[in-house]
Amino acid sequence: MTAADYRPPRWLHNAHVQSVLGSSPQRRRHGERRLAASGAVTTPHLVDGGDGVRLQGLHSAVPGVEPRGLVLLLHGWEGSVDSSYMRLTAAQLLARGFEVFRLNFRDHGGTHHLNEGLFHSNRIDEVVHAACDVARRFPLRPLSVAGYSLGGNFALRLALHAPAAGLPLAHVAAVCPVLDPARTMDAMEHGFPLYLWYFERKWRESLARKRALFPQQHAFDDRTLGLRMRPLTQWMVERHTDFGSLDRYFDGYSVAGERLAALRTPASILMAADDPVIPVDGFHALRLPDSARLEIAPWGGHCSFLENARLDGFAERWIAQRLDDTAAAA
Repeated sequence: MTAADYRPPRWLHNAHVQSVLGSSPQRRRHGERRLAASGAVTTPHLVDGGDGVRLQGLHSAVPGVEPRGLVLLLHGWEGSVDSSYMRLTAAQLLARGFEVFRLNFRDHGGTHHLNEGLFHSNRIDEVVHAACDVARRFPLRPLSVAGYSLGGNFALRLALHAPAAGLPLAHVAAVCPVLDPARTMDAMEHGFPLYLWYFERKWRESLARKRALFPQQHAFDDRTLGLRMRPLTQWMVERHTDFGSLDRYFDGYSVAGERLAALRTPASILMAADDPVIPVDGFHALRLPDSARLEIAPWGGHCSFLENARLDGFAERWIAQRLDDTAAAA
């Protein structure tokens, strides 16, 4: 299975139709049904992010099935373990004999109460630490990681950090990963306004919830919450990180250009040429090792890759097939 096999009907050739339907309540319900039909038992876990950080996730396994491996799934910004693509990907993997651990990033999925500090995209150390904790809890299972959008960015950076952390990864798969955050910000500011509005709304709600839980730590006012995406990000960087400037912050989690050349974990990357949030040209400029494979489909929108009116997704099948192939070759 490759990106060339993705042939959606003509009515799904529009990137905005793809992206909106991909986040629709109908697809969310589809994900709920598919995961429920898998027969898996799902249990919540608090995992160690290091330095007192606690992250929450869900482990799913089908009783009586000998696991072929464990897959750590990472969601996108302002998504969660319950996002439709997370549930649908989990269902595909469970059907192929894998166990799945869906991890919530800090301040996602209703976990704002677990840590005082705000989430930001350079918190890779706690995700690496959490992945190591997950690997210790479920030993003797080859561990792979897969992610979408910002989760794809985290998955690729996790793979870059894995050797130093002593974390053996069998494979990393990323769907529409954020490569250059500065270019992504530009694309949202100058593109179809729906996406910027959506992420601003979700982030403001998250920050307001954090303020309510930790009013002494986060005493910002409603005027701050009313800022647009760029100045709000700059406010967060200047007051809640050590980066000092927006440019340094964006550079801190960029994986553009030659940064993935050091990957030692076999990698698969799926991108849509029509992604309205993440510019595709940065993918053509990537320098990847021989063990990495980049596939670009003409359609798919942002992380959707819908195939039909049932809102099945090619990306979920693609991840499952990549990891299935890796397990079969082991």
